[in-house]
Amino acid sequence: MNQNLNHAKWLVIINPNAGNGKGKKDFDRIAGLLEREEIPVSIRFTERKTEATDHAREAIVNGFRKIISVGGDGTLNEVINGVFSQTVCPTNEITVALIPVGTGNDWGRMFGIPLVYEGAIKVIKEHKMMLHDIGFITYFNQDKQLKRYFINIAGLGFEAMVVKRTNKQKDKGRSNAAIYLYNLLASLISYSREQATIEIDGMKSLAEVFSINVGNGRYCGGGMRQTPDALPDDGLLDITVIKDMGRIEIIRNLKLLYDGTILSHPKVDGYRSTNLKVSCDRLLYAEADGESLGHTPVEFGIIPSAIKIIYGTNIIR
Repeated sequence: MNQNLNHAKWLVIINPNAGNGKGKKDFDRIAGLLEREEIPVSIRFTERKTEATDHAREAIVNGFRKIISVGGDGTLNEVINGVFSQTVCPTNEITVALIPVGTGNDWGRMFGIPLVYEGAIKVIKEHKMMLHDIGFITYFNQDKQLKRYFINIAGLGFEAMVVKRTNKQKDKGRSNAAIYLYNLLASLISYSREQATIEIDGMKSLAEVFSINVGNGRYCGGGMRQTPDALPDDGLLDITVIKDMGRIEIIRNLKLLYDGTILSHPKVDGYRSTNLKVSCDRLLYAEADGESLGHTPVEFGIIPSAIKIIYGTNIIR
């Protein structure tokens, strides 16, 4: 294989199951649009979870330096983890672009990447590029410590429960734009707050925790703004800690999750940091970019200017 030739090509990784099967149904149209715009590509489909990670890693070994993720936030997360699990070249030599096909599409929302395929491909053709930070989380699955990278937002506690329920329904083919909100409301019935030790830049505190979000990005759950002021290139993670809110109070304040004013609530704390550790006597479960992970103790960190991304519009600073 001519690796120099692959440097000029985009590897397209497509999740056929994304968006309730839109990835498969719409692929011929997407491929035709890429050809019309004279964007040279090589194509890989995924057939199972984590296969996008394998495709991205192998492609970089074979000389590719540009990857288009066709799918939702989960597919993009797998691509990012493929980039960061290879040792062939520095990660900031890799460029990632997105054609959104999922149900949430929260990362692309921040960068003005259109849901209309023609618009998303026009963004790739225009090739506006920036360096993007990447977050990571170390966590436990029983006694085994693992690591996961994320480009957008990770969460602990209630957030992870909602994501887990949502992913189970997606696996059964039940997926739409309102599924996250439905599971959020349904999860309120059984979820309880937990006392956790939170350590930010070496400063420890003990708090009753409902949910914790850690973000490079601003949107999650199909448009919620739980880290509303996050910047993808400031070298810092935005941290939102929702403390001892009750069920009725959460429902009453749902609009704050969508309008970007969540940090104004007296029971919500916001921080910016390069490091966060959370431990809990009872396990708190974690998620990253909508992918369910393991549990506490966890540690979050950030890699500044870690990867190149293609964007549509500048974010508001």
